[in-house]
Amino acid sequence: MRKLVGKVATVIGVSAVPVGLLASGVAAADDYAGKTYADAQSALSAAGMKGVIATRSGDTQPDDKCVVTSSEKAPWIKGDKFAKVSDTVLLNLNCSATVASATQAGNSAASPEGRAAIAAAQQQAAQDQAQAAADQNNKKH
Repeated sequence: MRKLVGKVATVIGVSAVPVGLLASGVAAADDYAGKTYADAQSALSAAGMKGVIATRSGDTQPDDKCVVTSSEKAPWIKGDKFAKVSDTVLLNLNCSATVASATQAGNSAASPEGRAAIAAAQQQAAQDQAQAAADQNNKKH
């Protein structure tokens, strides 16, 4: 009886090792995360690939302004010869506002993303104000 239990334990232990090896994978870098959908599409097009929206959360931004949260190569096959699809990337989008407000969902103003969005908006406002002042001065002359 002890020999049988020992053999069963050995078989279970040996069979668990390959499953563990198969489950562990190397994480691939996500070249499109953090880019807008428009920028990701441009990069994909330049690489001869196409992007497909896999998921979309939020609805306050148009597609081109949505931020890619993650992406992956398409895991399917096609055609009669079951060829692997190699020219398609699935894009997961966040279409919430860059910073949350009382009426719109978005990033917290205290989050790194929210702080970056606020800083970018402030910088853009300063540039717009400087341009308006320069235009006003040009009209006077």
